[in-house]
Amino acid sequence: MTTLTTPTRPGHDARLRPVPWQRMAWVTWRQHRAALAGVAVFLGAVAVYLWLTGLRMHHAEAAYCHPASSIACAINFTGKYGETVIIVSIALQAVPALIGAFIGAPVLARELETGTFRYAWTQGIGRLRWTVGKLAVTVTAAAGALTVLFAWYNQPWAAAGYVTPFSPRVFDLLGVAFAAWALAAFAIGALAGMVIRRAVPAIAATLAAYAGLAFATGLWLREHYITPLATSSPNPPGSASVISGWYTKGGTFAFGDHSTAIVNTVRQLCRAAGGRVLHGPHVLQQVFNVPQCLARHGYTRWASYQPGSRFWPFQWIEGGWLLALSVLLLAATVWLVRRRAA
Repeated sequence: MTTLTTPTRPGHDARLRPVPWQRMAWVTWRQHRAALAGVAVFLGAVAVYLWLTGLRMHHAEAAYCHPASSIACAINFTGKYGETVIIVSIALQAVPALIGAFIGAPVLARELETGTFRYAWTQGIGRLRWTVGKLAVTVTAAAGALTVLFAWYNQPWAAAGYVTPFSPRVFDLLGVAFAAWALAAFAIGALAGMVIRRAVPAIAATLAAYAGLAFATGLWLREHYITPLATSSPNPPGSASVISGWYTKGGTFAFGDHSTAIVNTVRQLCRAAGGRVLHGPHVLQQVFNVPQCLARHGYTRWASYQPGSRFWPFQWIEGGWLLALSVLLLAATVWLVRRRAA
């Protein structure tokens, strides 16, 4: 058979086929094994610590905190584990940021910085397909598993009434929010790596962008997911999250809880016994009950709050917009990769 009679292959056979999934996983592991192994060891150590400490806290709460106001509960439960729980919750807040910075940002930035993308992305852009389809799902699943463990770890404090589901230090560690934040951090890191094309600056940009988004959500956005309720009751439901408070007199606004006007009004109307002039809001609150004092003079205190029954609607709202943001960022990353490869 001569070259003139050799049959040609169909056009689709001549095109380069994408790298198989198994090979893409192996190559990505080889390139980023230090960061992936470090995150895996860290999450594993956190899980073991939560399990061991959680067992001790469950035992202490069951033994000493019935009722929760007892001195034994304050000594053997609150005093022993209170600071530890706060530190653990703050540390866990940083997990999504670490995932985004040390897994999401370098996964593409390192390819661009070293020039290896010239080979990797000629394989039908299989690397990015694996990154989005495999790694993003993996870190999200790991974050979801850690959420279940933390919810169990935090249960004694919720049972004793020391923390509500809307508490800023636990809300985004519960439900679907933690996994959604991990996925969003990964997407932010991947896009930052693609845009900046250098690993270290991409890591810094990811941390800054994630911190700004997290603080804006916790300080302003989250409380506006659903219009808060208002009550003049001195004791809102225990699981509710109080957003703000203010005083009215005669049906009109008088001043807010944090206004200097409340201090001046209390000094004028509610002096301590013997006519002593008091200074500073903390001294006033220690000598007498400010709401009761103002109520005697016709002031009504109002509070806006989110009831505890809205916890899961808030979780789904936050998880939903974070998922939409992640998809948008990953889509932008895919578009930039295809453009760069072309």
